[in-house]
Amino acid sequence: MSDFEGSAVVVYGATGHTGRFVVEELLRRGLTPVVSGRDGARLKEMWEGLWVRPATVDDPASLDRALAGASAVINAAGPFAVTAGPVLEAALRARIPYLDVAAEIEANVTTYTSGAEGVPVVPAMAFYGGLGDLLVTAAMGEWTAADEVHVAYGLSSWHPTPGTRVAGEVSHDRRGGRRVRFTGGALEYHDEKLEEEDWRFPEPLGRRAVVAGFTMADVVTVPSHLDVPEVRTYMSVEAARDLADADTPAPSLDSSGRSDQTFVVDVLVRAGGVERRASASGQDIYAVTAPLVVEAAQRILDGRFRTTGIASAGAMFDAADFLRSLAPHLSVELPD
Repeated sequence: MSDFEGSAVVVYGATGHTGRFVVEELLRRGLTPVVSGRDGARLKEMWEGLWVRPATVDDPASLDRALAGASAVINAAGPFAVTAGPVLEAALRARIPYLDVAAEIEANVTTYTSGAEGVPVVPAMAFYGGLGDLLVTAAMGEWTAADEVHVAYGLSSWHPTPGTRVAGEVSHDRRGGRRVRFTGGALEYHDEKLEEEDWRFPEPLGRRAVVAGFTMADVVTVPSHLDVPEVRTYMSVEAARDLADADTPAPSLDSSGRSDQTFVVDVLVRAGGVERRASASGQDIYAVTAPLVVEAAQRILDGRFRTTGIASAGAMFDAADFLRSLAPHLSVELPD
């Protein structure tokens, strides 16, 4: 069954917290969502009137049926250590673009080294990974190399979803409880204690305490296409504490459908003693992932992309134009 009207985009993981935002964003843009995941009854209950195609990652034939006739697939189902490989392989069999919202560093590395070719493949096209990579790329402008990249996350709070918690546990186990960083041009695992320092965010956030070395997916996305030997990431102390506390509740949504969490992502790049900055601010890191990944999917469907095979957001798209297109979801400050 493939008689879709318009451009059909499969959302795998459509019953999840982020997946719901993605489906709603596709509908808002006039695209045709095809909702998929392992729980067919739940999909039908949540998305009455939409195309429903249940599938499980341990059944390749079910994934093939889910993707038949579609124009692209967005994987929003974590842990991505389990789902990314099978859904990507199904996309390659169907010869359609694959995007995911994975923030799991090890899962991202696996996808980037999978050798996928022939169609656009954009891993980590989300708040973590994709947004930072776009900001770094826009900040660098005509530079092809830099000495250092710093990405600081100023979150007012972080109420993790159950999916975030599970994904974090999977990543923790995969690295044997060790920490990871990108230094000397390579990923490095270590047991050093994380330290706090101050970061001067753009106003109105201003100077805030951050956890230095709180490593996010930017250590995979940025070096995948830019010549940068050092990529360092930071997290606001409040958000890091929320995430570490097992009793922190999942996000609660207000009347607008978003949580009251606010954020600023501030990027600093240095090359030869010259500094450039770029920043983005908004509300709800999970909700803002939807316009990020759907904008990417729409640009691919429209032919506004730069390459096929695996590429980060900054390598696949015009970074500055992409970021500016996300208003009002994001407020961005880019170099002139």
